Amino acid sequence: MGMCFPCPGESAPPSPNLEEKRAKLAEAAERRQKEAASRGILDVQSVEGKRKKKEKLERQMAASGPPSEGGLRWTVS
Repeated sequence: MGMCFPCPGESAPPSPNLEEKRAKLAEAAERRQKEAASRGILDVQSVEGKRKKKEKLERQMAASGPPSEGGLRWTVS
């Protein structure tokens, strides 16, 4: 009555394997990251597509090198 410890005849419940515990913790962390990344976004796929398109455009601009001589042109009329 009112004791916090198990009876001497009872054994403690088995603890989970460390590898299983780590795997579960990693899965939970990934799930939290996905939820945090998509918080407030209605269409996650659209945002991902735009991000990939932007990255591709940036890679193409970096690969093309510096702009040719002169850069921008403008005329005064």
